[in-house]
Amino acid sequence: MSTEELQMPPIEESPRRGRWWRGLTGSLAAGLAGLAVIVLGAALVCLLLGAPGPGAVMLIGHPVAAAIALVAQRFVDRREGPVAAVAAGVVVADLVAALVLFWWF
Repeated sequence: MSTEELQMPPIEESPRRGRWWRGLTGSLAAGLAGLAVIVLGAALVCLLLGAPGPGAVMLIGHPVAAAIALVAQRFVDRREGPVAAVAAGVVVADLVAALVLFWWF
């Protein structure tokens, strides 16, 4: 029986490309989810105080936009190449659409 150590070539891990972009889109998706929670909380406070609050469109639209962004971000985080790039574009487009539809008009 031999106790000689085997020489193995070092395993080279390729650095993940697009870390900055993944971090940015992740922050945007998380921010949109946080905004949805804030809008729902504001609606609850307005309901308890009897004050006018955000309408039904905002109460439905913000969580839906946040869910779309979070699902797309999951693809950004777990895939590479064109799929990740398209999913990152979906996150950005979803954020822009939510801000334009619910806050600027």
